[in-house]
Amino acid sequence: MNFFPKYILLIFAVSLVACKKQEKPKVIYDETKSSNTNATKIDTSSIKIADLPILMEGTKYLIHPVGDIRVYDDFSKVYGSSKTSQGSYAISNYNRFEITGYFDNLKFQHLDSTNVIALTNKKVQIQTVTFLNTIAEKSKARILVYTLVDSDTNRDGKVDQNDIKSLYISNADGTGFAKLSLDLQELVDWNIIEAQNRLYFRCIEDINKNGAFDKKDKVHYHFVNLLAEEWKVEEYMPI
Repeated sequence: MNFFPKYILLIFAVSLVACKKQEKPKVIYDETKSSNTNATKIDTSSIKIADLPILMEGTKYLIHPVGDIRVYDDFSKVYGSSKTSQGSYAISNYNRFEITGYFDNLKFQHLDSTNVIALTNKKVQIQTVTFLNTIAEKSKARILVYTLVDSDTNRDGKVDQNDIKSLYISNADGTGFAKLSLDLQELVDWNIIEAQNRLYFRCIEDINKNGAFDKKDKVHYHFVNLLAEEWKVEEYMPI
């Protein structure tokens, strides 16, 4: 009798179980479940740098993405007293009206100034920055929308893509930086309805407090009037 196929199936099943056990929830509510609540893991193989400046079309401010890069010494070579290491020196990507990547902050600089001002002094991981060019074309509003992580919700000592993603907004110079989504609600998606000058977005709330976002949880629907004097989040009920 050939046991080889059964052996392969057994290994596959064990692997699936192992992967399931390794999955971590995005939220941990009980502080006693993690000893790293206040700890910050330091990656000694990374250094802080800034990308070359970006000028969004329709704005007067240079944007400097700031973040960490990893330096790999495995393939390094020593020439006399100097040492070269392999690593990527890019922390973001730019595509006309959007910056993507995983970076810690943005620095803003007016074209006619040497002053550089940071977007925030909080520990965050910014994933996308979008300039609302269609709103700018029809009004004086120059607005940036951000998706980012602003809290170590899974209590692993890091603020990264394994934590809850939030939605933020600011003026094109970084002022007025404010959170739109609620704490402990995971951003699902967002879009712009130009005819209404509104930003719509959806978030999901972990109502059963199991630390994961699934079909048993609740989806919330919100919008913001982008041209109002104050960006006020309003909830609506489409279903």
